[in-house]
Amino acid sequence: MSPAEVWFYHLERSSLDQVLPELLEKTLARGWRAIVRPPSEPSVERLDQWLWSYRDDSFLPHGPAGEPGSERQPIVLTAGPENPNQAQALFLVEGSPIRHMEGYERCMILFDGMDETALVTARGQWKEVKATGASVAYWKQQARGWEKQG
Repeated sequence: MSPAEVWFYHLERSSLDQVLPELLEKTLARGWRAIVRPPSEPSVERLDQWLWSYRDDSFLPHGPAGEPGSERQPIVLTAGPENPNQAQALFLVEGSPIRHMEGYERCMILFDGMDETALVTARGQWKEVKATGASVAYWKQQARGWEKQG
């Protein structure tokens, strides 16, 4: 079973560190919880530190999976398949494989358009998701925000 929607975000003008907090803020404003799934524990640790300090006047309430109270966090970071906070949104970042996407309303796959390896990975993920019959959207970063392609 696939998520209701899978959105690909092709980053061209900003880095993951710039875009991810913005998308997480929009997710929380919608009243949803989120899982952010990078491919490794060192990436979880890096993102954990970044989300506490990305902006001087704000932070995103979050925590790594497995920590006490992670089921109450609006945003959980994990390299594994768990969804302890019953999140509606799944963010796959840094080339995290598309697996364990069941039960989410929306899955967002963010990839660096300036990295050839990331582009090749995203193309393969696109084909894989399309083959499942899931609803797929492709968003490309433009000078003035995001534009839906095709």
